[in-house]
Order: sequence, then structure tokens, then C-alpha cells
Amino acid sequence: MRAVVYDRYGPPDVLEVREVDKPNLGDDRLLIRVNAASLNRSDWEVLTARPVYVRLSGTGFLRPKKPILGSDIAGTVEAVGDEVTRFQPGDDVMGDIMWHGAQAFAEYVSVAEQAPLIVKPPGLSVEQAAAMPQAAVLALQGLRHIRPTEPGDRVLIIGAGGGGGTFAIQLARAAGAVVTAVDNGGKLAKMRELGADEVIDYTREDFARSSEEYDRILDFAGRRSIFSNRRVLRSDGVYAMVGGTMPRLLQAFLAGWVISKLGDQWMGVLLANPNREDLSYLANLAESGALTSAIEQTYPLEGVPEALQRLGQDRAVGKLVITM
Repeated sequence: MRAVVYDRYGPPDVLEVREVDKPNLGDDRLLIRVNAASLNRSDWEVLTARPVYVRLSGTGFLRPKKPILGSDIAGTVEAVGDEVTRFQPGDDVMGDIMWHGAQAFAEYVSVAEQAPLIVKPPGLSVEQAAAMPQAAVLALQGLRHIRPTEPGDRVLIIGAGGGGGTFAIQLARAAGAVVTAVDNGGKLAKMRELGADEVIDYTREDFARSSEEYDRILDFAGRRSIFSNRRVLRSDGVYAMVGGTMPRLLQAFLAGWVISKLGDQWMGVLLANPNREDLSYLANLAESGALTSAIEQTYPLEGVPEALQRLGQDRAVGKLVITM
């Protein structure tokens, strides 16, 4: 089968398309023909081994243990192991396989049955389905963390023009929140189109110096000090950092723990919990037309390096999808 492979950490030019062996099935696994896959920030991090914690998370300290990237898939089950009961050959499935084998940038993947996979709703295209699992679930969980987002809440989404942010705008608006979306100027139009009430170009305006206060801040960028974000967080507000640099993640974890213990604010790092229930809820919303995957561009398998370069340079508006 064809796959996008790399043998060392580095920029996208370390990637190349090669012929590799089709993965083994296994008694408790599914062999899935990948129809589409999408890129996430986690792919860029594992490619470049930055932040530093990536090397300590099991991906390999000196060089990658797994030669293929990718975690979000939509595909068709080709075969199942003897112990598999939830799926059968011919099922169209979607899911986030980051912690269950990953390696989605290939024509086939072998995935454990316990991975957060669901049968794809028939009204959802493979591109829309592949774009959803990791980013949409993160957005949903960020808006539900500590307490649900409620009608009238003022929600600030930082990095709102990327994959997770574009889902978060829609979900926050559906919950009745007033949404302020922050990103660079090239993403403002898309953020407005998805329903943001206010958009801010962070290269021209510092939201942390405004007089506004927010009930919830969902931070997909993670580049600002937690104390800077705290200035615009209400006294009982929730701040959740979804991604960011190593120093900012450590600050959010440590300082956020102290802040959360001393008052009514909650500040900290959101740890993702991929699961079937959240993904099913989101997929059904998408099939009904209430949620959309904001796909900027699709690429063939050979286009993975180009797509990752665009993602790593923070130029992607919404999701980038690979089709097989």
C-alpha cells in the first residue's frame, strides 16, 4: 500500500510517499480502507517533535517510533478480527485513532476495536467526516468543561480560525453564547461566516487590554500568559488552554491550579477525552446541517507535506483534508 512515511523528526520535507506493507489485522482489530483523513495540530507536533513533551509521550525520543502520521479518518471496514463484535466488513466508519495506532496518512490502517470509532452517518461525506473527530470533540469538550456554556454567556475563542476554533464558534453560537473570535486577519471573514459576533485580528488589536470580560475563554493558540487572559475572565469564569507552547502549557497547569484553588475562576489545561458518545452527537449534528466542517482545501496523499507546511505556518483556515 502507499503511505506518507518519515524516519526522522523535522520539517515537512522529511516526508515521502512509499510502498509499505499493509498492516496486520489482529483478533481484536479492524482493517480499514482509508477514504479520507484530516490534519491536526498534533500531526505537526509529532512531525517536528515540538513542544519537547512530544518526545516524552511515547512517540520516540531520538527518532519517531511510528513512521506514519495521522489520526482522524473516515474509511470503510475491509476486514475484522475474530474478537470484533461492534463492526463488520462494509461499515463506513469515522474516528480519532490517535491513541489506537494512528498512522492515518496511508491507504489502510489497522485499528483496535476499542478506539473511538463510530459508523459514519450516511448523509455525511467522507471529507466532512474525516475533518471532525479530534477538532470537533475538543471544541465540544472545551465548551462543556467545568460547566456547560449557556445562553447569554460571553465566549472568547483564541485561535478561532483553525480546525478546533471553527467548530467551537458554531457550537458556542448554537448554545446561545455571544462569541468573540480571535485570529489573524486572513481568517476573519471565515470566522464571521461561521457565526462569530465579533472578530479580532490579534496582529492589530490586543483583546487582553479591552474592557470586555468573558464567561469562558477557549484557547487553541496558547501563546499568551495565563495572567494576560485572566484580566478579561469574569470572577467565576472558565479558561481552558487546548494547545500551546511548552512554557505556556506549564504555566497554565501550575498557575492555573493555584488560581482555581484560591477563587471561583477555573483556569488550566484541557485534556482531551476522545470518545464515541461525543463524536456521535457531533456527527449527527453535522448530518442534520446544524454543524459543518469548515474545509479550506483537500489534497491527494502526495499533498500531505504541502498541507502540513500550510498548517505549521498557521495559514490554514479551518480544516485541511487528505483524500485517497
